[in-house]
Amino acid sequence: MEILNEARKGYVHVYTGDGKGKTTAALGLVLRAVGAGYRVLIVQFMKGTVYSEIKALDALGENVEVKQYGRSECFVGKQPSREDSDWAARGLQEAIVALRTRQYDLVVLDELAVAQRFNLVTVEDVMVLLKERPSETEVVITGRWAHPAIVAQADLVTEMREVKHYYQTGVLARTGIER
Repeated sequence: MEILNEARKGYVHVYTGDGKGKTTAALGLVLRAVGAGYRVLIVQFMKGTVYSEIKALDALGENVEVKQYGRSECFVGKQPSREDSDWAARGLQEAIVALRTRQYDLVVLDELAVAQRFNLVTVEDVMVLLKERPSETEVVITGRWAHPAIVAQADLVTEMREVKHYYQTGVLARTGIER
């Protein structure tokens, strides 16, 4: 058995909690990874809209690829549809193939925890994905409500906790800040 150099060993990160900043933290890691010459894949679950970060990521060049698996209309607050489940299944399959082919150094599974919470993917499928991941590939899972089994499997877990948010005063998501 080969002992992997700790600097090139991949770890599993989970960014969860009810506070703002989970995707933003993952994108900060993407920026750092691309700066180091790493190949990055971002799989966005339940997102089908071109947010400002997508435009910025395009400017980083060919080392970062973003794939969205969701409708432009958000279902949160409603019952997810069969179409939402189909999108999530395709996103999960994309992630599995990306990990098996070892073509990326960092794979971000944005909002996967939420997709799992809404039963768009099973926790068992996520666990298989994590177990099959190559030891040198870094994986980040974002989203509220990370399942305890996913948290237990992770090497690094950060919980964003909302203390105060201007959303509570009626401020909606703003371009360039929240979207």
